[in-house]
Amino acid sequence: MSVVLTYCLKFLPFLSWAKNTTADSARQDAMAGLTGAIIVLPQGVAYALIAGLPPEYGLYAAIVPAIIAALFGSSWHLISGPTAALSIVVFTTISPLAEIGSANYIALALSLTLMAGLFQLLLSLARMGTLVNFVSHSVVVGFTSGAAVVIATSQIKNALGLDLEASGNFILNWITVSKNIASTHWPSLIIALITLTTMILIKRWRRQWPNMLIAMIMGSIATQLLLLSPFQAATQIALVGEIPSQLPPLSMPVMNWDVLRELAPGAMALGLLGLVEAVSIARSVATRSGQRINGNQEFIGQSLSNIIGSFTSSYATSGSFTRTGVNYEAGASSPLAALFAAIFLALIVLLLAPFAAFITLPSMAAILLIVAWNLIDWHHIKVIYRAGKTESTVFGVTFGATLLLPMEFAIYLGVLLSLVLYLRRTSKPKITALARSHHTKQLVPAQRSNLPECEALKIIRIDGSIFFGAVDYVQSALMVIPQKHVLIVASGINFMDLAGTELLASEAKRLNALGGGLYLCNTNGSVIKPIIRNGHLSAIGKRHFFATKALALSGIDDILHGHTCAGCTP
Repeated sequence: MSVVLTYCLKFLPFLSWAKNTTADSARQDAMAGLTGAIIVLPQGVAYALIAGLPPEYGLYAAIVPAIIAALFGSSWHLISGPTAALSIVVFTTISPLAEIGSANYIALALSLTLMAGLFQLLLSLARMGTLVNFVSHSVVVGFTSGAAVVIATSQIKNALGLDLEASGNFILNWITVSKNIASTHWPSLIIALITLTTMILIKRWRRQWPNMLIAMIMGSIATQLLLLSPFQAATQIALVGEIPSQLPPLSMPVMNWDVLRELAPGAMALGLLGLVEAVSIARSVATRSGQRINGNQEFIGQSLSNIIGSFTSSYATSGSFTRTGVNYEAGASSPLAALFAAIFLALIVLLLAPFAAFITLPSMAAILLIVAWNLIDWHHIKVIYRAGKTESTVFGVTFGATLLLPMEFAIYLGVLLSLVLYLRRTSKPKITALARSHHTKQLVPAQRSNLPECEALKIIRIDGSIFFGAVDYVQSALMVIPQKHVLIVASGINFMDLAGTELLASEAKRLNALGGGLYLCNTNGSVIKPIIRNGHLSAIGKRHFFATKALALSGIDDILHGHTCAGCTP
């Protein structure tokens, strides 16, 4: 029975928290869910506009995918749905392939979502939940900061009321806006400024109020007042348009090989970025709630939400930092809050969708400018630049690539650069020359102690990994040692591959040919096991391995037949 229960909890994780739900906790989750539904209303519309989709698709993406992610994920508080970063990736991936907002564009967005979900599912089935750890924080901060600038740039034309063709190209957008700045539609700019000011003031003085929703309503009211005024130009203020009063309809992604091949790079980037967002946010809130996150289970939840979402008119989703934080602060105790949020949002769509016809594009542009500003993590940018040249380089390259290259390649470039710089660091393990301290009977760093080294025996300590990337560096260091006998204190070696063991065997043969030898002491399993497994024990010599430094020095002294020098005698 226990085995059956274990498997049920593995494949149906919602059973573990559903059985603990009480009337009080359900009431708390319901209130948190209502708060989340109110917050996602303007956000969903705004993110759909970023993605180049009709506004209702942003709301659809916050209904079914949010429910699936909550049921099959591991976090108690994570709320999934559309996000700004994923929306901009969707836009930049699909906009070159189809007319923005067209039926073909929507079908491609759904296909992209399905492919991203399948990629995520593949990673979860391969139990690669730790893969997101290889996407450094500097890459994520650089990408989201770059995406924020691209989002803000794309909304300038709506804030100014300029009728320009949408583009995901940062430079092209600014060139087009600058050429048409004289044609600014002043009523649109006034509405954008009213919306922007309302959000800033509410955020400053009434932080608990839904500032985006109130600002959106204020922008609509201001528009109606302008329409009643003699200001004739106000009639040209662009509207978002009416949202259908219906639940997310069933949909069918495009299953065309040529299309799938075109979308593959973007789908992989979208899937990876979505997982990084979701797991990072889940772990962040888990540190406050005391929960332990199962990364692989979160992969499953996110993958299923995108796969199922693609068949229910939803585009790519992930964890939302804003809604997750609000959900936790509102007192949510389980993923039931995410279910309530989706249900309340569905009711709002059914009952209040016609009012969306009064929402203006300048108001949404102002909201997205605030969203873009909030995406830039100023605190961590400062931390990254204080951390040193490596992290700041990764951030700068990812940020610049996000502005100048297709979004998916910016992510790949940032990850690749992180790995290259990491390999560069690990390819140079620390090698410290040691000398005998006859006073303390210990081996101490020769450079710091100013003790003389033995003329016949070189003693070094290696800290790090001896793998294929570090072999050249370690070999170069060993080749310049003048002594014919070399003792390696191996307690700091944490990994050794075939290339590493071949290096030691080669150096042992070289030193033997010179009449000396290579010795190792304080060897652990990560050193001795690969040497034995790769068949290099005999080349180095069994008698050249010592359990401790004292035994090594004693044994080598015997081999040297009483050799004495300044480094050997007190």
